[in-house]
Amino acid sequence: MSLLMILQLCIVLAALWLGSKYGSLALGAISGIGLAILVFGFGMKPGSPPTDVIYIIIAAVTCAGILQASGGMDWLIQLAEKLLRKHPARITFLAPLCTFFLTVLVGTGHVVYTLMPIICDIAIRKGIRPERPCGIASIASQIGITCSPIAAAVVAFITISGANGYTISIPQVLMVTFPACLLGIFMASVASYKRGKDLDKDPEFQKKIADPEQREFIYGSSATTLDKKIAPESKRAVLIFLIALVVIVLFAIFQELLPAYNAVKAIKNAHDVAVVGSSTAITAEQLAKAGFAYNGVTEVVSAPLKMNVVIQIVMITAAALMIIFCKVSPKKAVAGPVWQSGMVAVVAIYGIAWLADTYFANYLSEIQSMLAGMVENYPWSIAFAFFIVSVLVNSQGAVVVAMVPLAYKLGIDGWILLGVLPSVYGYFFIPNYPSDIATVNFDRTGTTVIGKYLLNHSFMMPGLIHTAVASVTGYLLAYFFHTMGVI
Repeated sequence: MSLLMILQLCIVLAALWLGSKYGSLALGAISGIGLAILVFGFGMKPGSPPTDVIYIIIAAVTCAGILQASGGMDWLIQLAEKLLRKHPARITFLAPLCTFFLTVLVGTGHVVYTLMPIICDIAIRKGIRPERPCGIASIASQIGITCSPIAAAVVAFITISGANGYTISIPQVLMVTFPACLLGIFMASVASYKRGKDLDKDPEFQKKIADPEQREFIYGSSATTLDKKIAPESKRAVLIFLIALVVIVLFAIFQELLPAYNAVKAIKNAHDVAVVGSSTAITAEQLAKAGFAYNGVTEVVSAPLKMNVVIQIVMITAAALMIIFCKVSPKKAVAGPVWQSGMVAVVAIYGIAWLADTYFANYLSEIQSMLAGMVENYPWSIAFAFFIVSVLVNSQGAVVVAMVPLAYKLGIDGWILLGVLPSVYGYFFIPNYPSDIATVNFDRTGTTVIGKYLLNHSFMMPGLIHTAVASVTGYLLAYFFHTMGVI
């Protein structure tokens, strides 16, 4: 590894660190500074921004933002609250399942902010230490991303895998990530069940409520959504949204139902690799950009519409139907937290992935040489790289877009990458993510904490347990399905 290569890597890491320090749009924007230094300062050839993934995120976030503006998410939150209040003693297990499934449905973890204070309130009323359900519930709200058919991380993995010769569908991804992540949530919930002291035995908490003002702050108010009236249009919007998800999954399963178009099949070392295009002519440069080298032999074939296009069409159609039939104000959707956080994710993925692709593409041969032994003997160890990058970039979609192409170029099989996909969630490690910070603020008892030494926070234990369990389980499931010829 040359001194220049190390210097340029430091520039990449510095841009990511500085971006994460400022947060929000800064993560993607400051990545542009690193990109400018590499391209204009060192003359590196710029990589390619992940446009397909960005288009899908925009379509999905627009649809989810319209759903939120319709009041549909309020109805989903109400259903979750009814379940939690019906079984308050089991909140440490039920709360993370509620936040998990909300994220799976909507494709973003930012939908749970309304539910978090309710989880805390139920725990307080039952005398349960709020840190127990709140810590794992915040973790679970992010875990659902690798299990959602419209989440950026899942769609990016499928798109990138297809471009690298590993064809896989949404149901095939979910049949690995879904059970793996559920087991991770369960094990983290078990570890959290008796975590810390009960409120009536916690001397610090008892000292706090001895102050009448603090006692009134903790017990004097109650968070609930059950008093909110849900309009019929809101329920109709949820139905449209769910139908859209079902349509996407059905098209992924029965791709023969999709319209077919001309494509070009490039022959690479006697192995056929289909590259879908709208024209019967394709150049060597276009193939190289898609990640293929070939021996100059091509033929015209018929190929179905790609799933990334299907998802975009279905999502924006569903958004339009909700606007027309559910009396939704587009302006209200744009002002909502789901749409805004989704657009922030677009900018983050745009900048981070472009910066990473530029660096890795220019040093691919050197990286392959350095990692050849490790990748050959322990290909699953790429999970550690996924985790570390996630700690830096605070986005599972960005990790997939930045690292999965490199992993394929290193020769790692697609089923292995699918198996360790849960490891792209590592940004709980440093507690600066909005859902974690918000959860700390929602806990009026003060038991959910960041910690004096930063890393000794309430999310570390459940986060590490989930990621480890889910990644190992996912790898074993992927191996089993691979040997059975399913994936």
